[in-house]
Amino acid sequence: MALVEMIMPKMGESIMEGTILSWLKKVGDTIEQDESVLEVATDKVDTEVPSIHAGVLKEILANEGDVVEVGKAIAIIATDGAEVSAPVKPEVVEEKVEEKAEALVAEAIASHSASAAPAPVFEKSTSGKFYSPLVLNIAREEGIPMAELEALAGTGKEGRVTKKDILAYVKSRGSNGSPVQADTATIANNGSESAAPVANRPAAIAAATKFTGEDEIIVMDRMRKMIAERMLSSKQTSPHVTSFVEADVTELVKWRGKVKNGFMEREGQALTFTPIFIEAVVMAIKDYPMINVQVDGDKIIRKGSINVGMAVALPSGNLIVPVIHNADQLSLKGITIKVNDLARRSRDNKLTPDDLSGGTYTISNVGSFGNVMGTPIIVQPQVGIMALGAIVKKPSVVETPQGDLIGIRHKMFLSHSYDHRVVDGALGGMFVRRVADYLEKFDTSRTI
Repeated sequence: MALVEMIMPKMGESIMEGTILSWLKKVGDTIEQDESVLEVATDKVDTEVPSIHAGVLKEILANEGDVVEVGKAIAIIATDGAEVSAPVKPEVVEEKVEEKAEALVAEAIASHSASAAPAPVFEKSTSGKFYSPLVLNIAREEGIPMAELEALAGTGKEGRVTKKDILAYVKSRGSNGSPVQADTATIANNGSESAAPVANRPAAIAAATKFTGEDEIIVMDRMRKMIAERMLSSKQTSPHVTSFVEADVTELVKWRGKVKNGFMEREGQALTFTPIFIEAVVMAIKDYPMINVQVDGDKIIRKGSINVGMAVALPSGNLIVPVIHNADQLSLKGITIKVNDLARRSRDNKLTPDDLSGGTYTISNVGSFGNVMGTPIIVQPQVGIMALGAIVKKPSVVETPQGDLIGIRHKMFLSHSYDHRVVDGALGGMFVRRVADYLEKFDTSRTI
């Protein structure tokens, strides 16, 4: 009898564990290859996990709600369809999310001075409802007790409270200044506001806080801890250098203004600046392939694919970086469709592990927040990241055959942060200059 272990898959770079949301199959069920077996959640994404083997589900090793490390076995599959024995009681691989939350908050209270406002203590659910780590983190940060959370009607599977539900409730709760009873209609109405593209709006801002003169200790949630660790690790690993270039994108802006409505009518897709920026980055990487590398000890690995990550700010304020794989093989139209799809699924928490892995270079559109430039931190193990500033109108010297003139031009800053271990200043500076050249020399006669 051939038995194989089904392991907890890697849910993207730097994700080390996942929470079992639900099992879609039970012991004794036949499983086809690539058929979804369970739902798994991390702080960034909820996704269905397919089996890489066909057979019979012989044993389940992790319960719903368990937190399991990446690479640990979660089920046993009999690949020859052998008789299934009685399931073995699974061992707990990690602490439950609720227990983690209680431990963190209890530690904060114990170390807090008597004058500070205590952090909310999360009781265990008395109704048996399951809440994802992200929902619990948001509730804890907003001071929503478990009793109030359990009164919230969810729109997810089997009435589960989703990220969109809790954010809509926080918004309505904050506007009234007190807890409110949220129903499905309220959630649906508030949730519809999130339909605007992520790139065109800033992340959600927490409700205004009264300043009483007393300090408050806020315990980092799991995602914030992971972000902090990754940012610190990146700075400790890569000596960061940033080069800046200002680009005149007037003609590009005019072209987009001319074609975007027709593109929307024809394709049903919004044409933003992001796909155009990605196309320029891809062309510059082809010119300077040593930007598309990774470092492994004393070896430099030049990547065979150009996979561009795009940093997306979520309504919760957290950041996620979905990846456009093989971007060099896509047309501008193809990149646009892919960007819109990834942005939509990022908002809806529908990204898959593959969507978050394999990036070789990253862009961050800080201009979507009104910022003119930034110095982004490299996403390891990549060696470069580019921040795209806001496009603003400026008085500028315009060279013409008749002489220099002062005109109103659309300009933006490009900020390229790179790993100085393997990318010298000349290469880093030439690369960002080449991206600006492609934007400035954009072919305004092209169609999309």
